[in-house]
Amino acid sequence: MLLHTALFKQVSPEEAEQLIPHLKRWTLNKGGYIFREGDVDHRMYVLENGRVKLTRQSDDHRVQLLSIHGHGEILGEIPVFDPHGGPRTANAVAMTNGTTVVSLEHDDLFAWLDEHPRVAVDMLQVLAGRMRANNERISDLVFMDVPARLAKTLLDLAQRFGEPMEAGLMVPHDLTQEELAQLVGASRETVNKALMDFDNRGWIARKGRSIIIFQPGMLIRRSKR
Repeated sequence: MLLHTALFKQVSPEEAEQLIPHLKRWTLNKGGYIFREGDVDHRMYVLENGRVKLTRQSDDHRVQLLSIHGHGEILGEIPVFDPHGGPRTANAVAMTNGTTVVSLEHDDLFAWLDEHPRVAVDMLQVLAGRMRANNERISDLVFMDVPARLAKTLLDLAQRFGEPMEAGLMVPHDLTQEELAQLVGASRETVNKALMDFDNRGWIARKGRSIIIFQPGMLIRRSKR
């Protein structure tokens, strides 16, 4: 499983096997916390199965959805690579029953990196990709209108979690209306209005906590306006 993640794509099976004794597997049901904002552990997690959302909570207990992660993605890397060992900056919450992650402690990872320093280059590339994605999202919030951001969000979810079907592409996002709006970075009312417009145009259809995309090309065009 480690060999299929971006962090370890250049690692041989023999080298990866050295990490196996240090890995711990965790299985959670929907709503279970992998870690919480403010925790001070120094573990990195790899998502083996299921989906996980990262959230933050304000002082007045409002919750903001930051991102969604799927199979093979890395979670909780910030405290591992932060030289000051700062606290967790978000909550990681399982979105599906049977969500499985494996964890690796900071000391075990860095002892292994001392023997395989070239893997650190892959890690830098992954972290740079995260920074690029965050910068792009900030830019989108400034320069794109809500329908364009919604179209882009739906396309991203489709690429990562979409399931082909005869009529189109089924995207089981498993989000409430409020969470989908948070992911887009807009109010629930504005996002619902844009969804209704996409639906009326025949680009998508809503089905519970899933969306069927009929015309991805139109969403691509709208995301670029």
